Amino acid sequence: MRFTGMTLAAAVLAAGAAYAETAPDDVQFGEYGAVEASLTGQEGDPEKGREIFSTKSMGNCVSCHAVSVLEDVPFQGEVGPVLDGIGEYRTTEELRGIVANAKMTFEGTVMPAFYKTSGFIRPGDGYTGKAAEPPIEPILAAQDIEDLVAFLTTLKDE
Repeated sequence: MRFTGMTLAAAVLAAGAAYAETAPDDVQFGEYGAVEASLTGQEGDPEKGREIFSTKSMGNCVSCHAVSVLEDVPFQGEVGPVLDGIGEYRTTEELRGIVANAKMTFEGTVMPAFYKTSGFIRPGDGYTGKAAEPPIEPILAAQDIEDLVAFLTTLKDE
C-alpha cells in the first residue's frame, strides 16, 4: 500500500512537471478566438491578475478599461468597454483568447495582443523610433495571462 501511495505521488509530481508552457506561436485559437487550454497548466491568481490589470507598467489594461470595483485605481480608461460583470458573460476560454490576442475575436480592435511574438508589420523598440531586434518578447508572460484571466472571471454583477 505504501509503495502505491508513493508511486501515485511521484506520478502526480511528474505530470505537473511535464506540462510545458505554451509558446506564443503555438497558442491554438478556436473559431471565435477562444483558447481552450491553459497556457501554463497552472491556475491563475486573481490577486496577481488585479495587479497586472491595474498597474500601468504591467498589463496597462486600466488605461483603456474601467472596472468599478477598483475604486483605489485612479484615471481608469474610456477607450475600451467597461469590464464590470465580464465574468458573467465571457468564459475563461474566451477571456484567455481575448487577452492573448484580441484580434482573433474582434478583427478591427486596437487592443494589443498581449501574448504574441510574430506576424507584426513594423514592431518598434519601445519609444526609440527604431525597429525591434529579435527575439520579440510578448507583453505579458503566459502565467500573467492566466492570472489576469483569473481576475477578470471574478468580475460578476452583484
